[in-house]
Amino acid sequence: MAFDVDVLVIGAGACGLAAAIAAHDEGASVAIVEKLDRPGGNSSLSTGSVPAANSRFQREAGIVDDPATMVRDLMGIAKETDDLALVKRMAEVSAETVEWLIDTVEARMVLITAYKHIGHSIQRLHAPVSRRGLDLVDDFLKAIEKRDIPLAVGNGVDDLLVEDGGVVGARIQSTEGTSDVRARKTILAVNGFAADPDLVKQHCPEIAGAQYFGARGSHGDAVKWGRKVGAALANMGAYQGYAAVAYPHGSLLSWTTIEKGGVLVGQNGKRFGDESLGYSGYARVVLEQGEFAYAIFDQTIFDVAALEEEFMELVNYGGVKKADDLQTLAGFFDLDPQAVTAEIAAYNEAAEGKHADRFGRTNFGLAALKAPYYICRVVPGLFHTQGGLKVDGDARVLDQQGHAIPNLFAGGGAAAGISGKAGALGYASGNGLLTAIALGRLAGRAAAHEIAQAKA
Repeated sequence: MAFDVDVLVIGAGACGLAAAIAAHDEGASVAIVEKLDRPGGNSSLSTGSVPAANSRFQREAGIVDDPATMVRDLMGIAKETDDLALVKRMAEVSAETVEWLIDTVEARMVLITAYKHIGHSIQRLHAPVSRRGLDLVDDFLKAIEKRDIPLAVGNGVDDLLVEDGGVVGARIQSTEGTSDVRARKTILAVNGFAADPDLVKQHCPEIAGAQYFGARGSHGDAVKWGRKVGAALANMGAYQGYAAVAYPHGSLLSWTTIEKGGVLVGQNGKRFGDESLGYSGYARVVLEQGEFAYAIFDQTIFDVAALEEEFMELVNYGGVKKADDLQTLAGFFDLDPQAVTAEIAAYNEAAEGKHADRFGRTNFGLAALKAPYYICRVVPGLFHTQGGLKVDGDARVLDQQGHAIPNLFAGGGAAAGISGKAGALGYASGNGLLTAIALGRLAGRAAAHEIAQAKA
């Protein structure tokens, strides 16, 4: 049986690029196809943050961490999952994944010590200095180019090629027509289904109707292909939302502004919940309260967020407005100044310990808030789904009986994630990129090893 390539990688986000590098470095011939006109996918839109437990960078910084603690953190917010083994596996390989990124891929990443971020009890996020996923993708692409791995953009996959119950490649659609690419192993590294309204309504109804702000192309291709070959699905109700997308700019308002003590109010000038649920979990609450919400924070919090390039771009574009008093601040968006003033006063008293917050918030960061103040109009968004094909510890796609489907691997948005069984409360910062890169690397290595064993 003739094959065009050892390993065919479908999708050129962080997962696919990691898979291709790992397979290549293990001696396999590799090709990547990407249906969009540029690589990156959701990885380019992220902050590039990858959590890792007990990385050497943590140890050098004197931070004590281990995979068991990471699992406790993740399950502490997720509560339940269809695949606890996957959560444990991702925690166990998280440190070696980040170290591989920096040492082998030559990604320009550092350990973030300024904050822990949502879901983590310990500083374990590793990210580009810029906090831009695009920079991480650029580093991946340099590594791909260095290895002369073919990457064909504008080449979508119509369907998988299946023979005798095993996957043997894919049917590719390009501007030149349709062609079959036969491969010994196929790795699905496409996005999830957040851009497919029907799938979102079916599996994640609580966020159906929210604007989609993720990468183009997230139409559930892997789920649809997987169903045809009998793949099992897991955690299909889980998703990552974002509670504060700047409107109309479309860029993320840094959640640092809220996590460090800022608040969100509605059109009536009043808060509507406990913002410390996190940027993902709180998206549903923002969606339910009305068309727009308004983030309010102060100079002290602004100065912390100003360390992030994307936040300052939003500021420079006029997306964040400043005032010396709350009355003027409310006027920027025709909010009731008396309601805003009373709301911030009540919030400040809770932050100062004078009474309990009426929504149950207990972490007030740098609050109480004081002049000068800042405000940003925001909407909630859906960024990506966290459910998908069930995989084993080396990213092999499993069927309904738990057996590996021959020659098929998946990671990233194509595979089940580690953010719980349903909803957005289980999303911890970096969950998406961790499963993308770790599963991509594991898939590439396992695929290459299987090929080498078959040839021996």
